[in-house]
Amino acid sequence: MSTRRPRSLTGSTISLPTDTVHRGRRRAARSVVVLAGVALLAAACGSSKAPPSSSPSTSPSTTSAVSLSSLENWPTTAVSLQETGSSLLFPLFNLWVQQIAKDWPSVTVQTASTGSGAGVTAAETGTANIGASDAYLAPAAVQQYPDLENIPLAISAQQVSYNIPGLSAITHVKLSGKVLAGIYQGTITNWDNAKITALNPGVKIPSLTIVPIHRVESSGDTFLFTSFLSASDPSGWTIAPDTTVTWPNVPGALTAMGNGGMVTTCQNTPGCVAYIGISYLKQATTAGLGYAALQNKAGHFEAPSPASITAEADSFTASTPSSGTVSMIYGSQSDGYPIVNYEYAIVPTKQPSALAAQAVKAVLAWAIDPTGGAASTYLGQVGFVALPTAVQSISTRLISKVSS
Repeated sequence: MSTRRPRSLTGSTISLPTDTVHRGRRRAARSVVVLAGVALLAAACGSSKAPPSSSPSTSPSTTSAVSLSSLENWPTTAVSLQETGSSLLFPLFNLWVQQIAKDWPSVTVQTASTGSGAGVTAAETGTANIGASDAYLAPAAVQQYPDLENIPLAISAQQVSYNIPGLSAITHVKLSGKVLAGIYQGTITNWDNAKITALNPGVKIPSLTIVPIHRVESSGDTFLFTSFLSASDPSGWTIAPDTTVTWPNVPGALTAMGNGGMVTTCQNTPGCVAYIGISYLKQATTAGLGYAALQNKAGHFEAPSPASITAEADSFTASTPSSGTVSMIYGSQSDGYPIVNYEYAIVPTKQPSALAAQAVKAVLAWAIDPTGGAASTYLGQVGFVALPTAVQSISTRLISKVSS
């Protein structure tokens, strides 16, 4: 866990209109605005260190019930919040804050894509009301900062993209964790390697040098990807999952900053392979990149889709503890996509004022509300899926702990 102070909060500042629009699940007036779209901003997606798995301490069924509507109590006095962190979650937060700007003019949310590690650090140091992270808090951080909670907001995934001229736009090349481990270790160096062609019978894969790309900064996406390599090839990939790892020295390998940097670098590098957050899928496909169907633990190959992401996540619902801390990498669901995760709000339960606490609770409760921020209107634009009902209950209880 990094204890460095985060970089300066730069990103989108949402200035809110002066007209008051009251909105809530149980309010009489409610407006539903369908957003035409939003630019997905590229930035670093660093993260805090976190272990690959956690044993549940309390099952979802034993968590106390808290009403979402009771938390959606929006302030009428002007208040400004700061949110910063994960670039994977950043596009979704931008959708959310634009709607908040329209519906609750007393609340200003400044959101920034500084990387998950910076988001966690900002929450630790109290320089942000909400930190965003792809990885949950490490046990050491939980002990050091007992007032921090990691609150699941939605379910995301990670694509494995590639630039193979002639194939990128027409098929999902099948890849396994073992093959990817070999690529990132430098033992598989060409796309027509027998271990790749054996997974793709009938597909004419060219003789092309593979260029592995990895994140240069501390990254939640690196944690997710190395967790997948460790889980799917435990004897072959011996580097422990982390947000920053010492990568094998592979000739020609490249680095990139943030998910946007991964897309651009792979676009400019024929033969590349890169791990990229699902919220950048549209950018990656627009850039001409293909994305793989990954072999899951049951031996089936699945591309990331709402159905395969949901199937995998649902299989972890019962094992999600009351803390929300769980790895969902390489589960046993036969039709599940093997790299999925909860996107977390890292939140100090002690906010600087009662007004800030009220606003934080309202924002987060609305974000996980199926009739609010968890509607497909928002999640569908970035490839996310909503939390299962039982996990939403866990998040609701965690949100209710926020105070001043």
